[in-house]
Amino acid sequence: MSIVPTSNSSLNQWLSYLEQLHSQEIDLGLDRIKQVAERLDTDWDAVKIVVGGTNGKGSTCAMLESIYLAAGYQVGLYTSPHLIHFNERIRLNGCQASDEQIVEQLDRIEKARGEISLSYFEYTTLAAILLFKESQTQVAIFEVGLGGRLDAVNLIDADCSIITSIAIDHVSYLGDTREQIAWEKAHIYRKGKPAICADPEPPQTLIDYAKEIGADLQLFGRDFNFSGDQVQWTFADRHQRRNALAYPSLRGANQLINAAAALAAIGALKMSVPVPNQSIRQGLLQVDLPGRFQILPGQPTTVLDVAHNPHAAAVLQHNLHVMSYFPYTTAVFAMLNDKDADEVIKTLAKSIDYWYCATLSGGRGLSGQELADKINSLIPKDKDGLPQVEVFDAPRLAYDAAKERSQLEDRIVVFGSFLTVADVLEHLQSSN
Repeated sequence: MSIVPTSNSSLNQWLSYLEQLHSQEIDLGLDRIKQVAERLDTDWDAVKIVVGGTNGKGSTCAMLESIYLAAGYQVGLYTSPHLIHFNERIRLNGCQASDEQIVEQLDRIEKARGEISLSYFEYTTLAAILLFKESQTQVAIFEVGLGGRLDAVNLIDADCSIITSIAIDHVSYLGDTREQIAWEKAHIYRKGKPAICADPEPPQTLIDYAKEIGADLQLFGRDFNFSGDQVQWTFADRHQRRNALAYPSLRGANQLINAAAALAAIGALKMSVPVPNQSIRQGLLQVDLPGRFQILPGQPTTVLDVAHNPHAAAVLQHNLHVMSYFPYTTAVFAMLNDKDADEVIKTLAKSIDYWYCATLSGGRGLSGQELADKINSLIPKDKDGLPQVEVFDAPRLAYDAAKERSQLEDRIVVFGSFLTVADVLEHLQSSN
């Protein structure tokens, strides 16, 4: 066992300690974290929103944060995973928590847990809760890590819960049907509390569970909806219409449904934390979230997207399709081995001319060669010999090669995992 860090240790020392402290990287269940939370007295008086779903969680959380900040509230936001710095996961009033703030809470948790073993994610979830309590946040937004029922974030007794979308992912933990996955995710809903679902076709298991526990289920298309034109959009729920809204600054066709989920929650909570229309407009205009159909300045056009499952790949494919014409598109592509790489490749086959496949390091990373073999077997070459497939040792190396190969009027798309986008973003930051 390594030396236990102290309040004087660096955040990196703490994170290294947490990474090898618990026997399993992912260890679902609430028993351990609940015991430690009771010892730490984690309750505080705030409006708590929990956001789950397969895709769209991060965007919905970012919009909620931006809107509530624009309305003048003290806001805490907990998300995962991070792209470059761990501190991205815990935000207080729009700013990342400092190393010192996080270390102070990790030290408290270490002293309180005694013999109870906690996973990395359980530690960091508790640290976020303690920081939000200490900072007296009025609105606290939590993104579910994996699933819902057994995820550490389900420790939170939410005042409002949102499920953004339901698709097949994390099969070994959540099941291999939308019905099973929806049932797992629906456990973030609470009796008598607003339970938002933005998936246009929610599985019956989600509807049944919400009814069984007496949650106030609000479904997209039934209880809330949106419409829009070229300039602005309108949102309507059970109680009101919000007209002449600005489109979210986050790009992509699916962002309006994420915004609608956020506004449904804001409407449901308006008696506790009212938000004027102007704050919604301002919040949507100011929201920022790296790696979600993010287009970098300059040429060739570079798109960064953390799409890592077939549902997200389909959204990325649509967004690429509606962009202007590009002679050639090169993919910088790397994935983890527990994702459905075959379906992701097939979904994006028509949009990509050159696949630059990269290896992701770590036990869960697929090798670039494995991805290249999949592409060569799944996509037949056309008369021009496209797609062409090459292999690289890291996403940043693939990106450099893609940039060298591309003409100014071409397009590069970096996708497949948070780790893929993170490696390229970090590379770009260090070379600027």
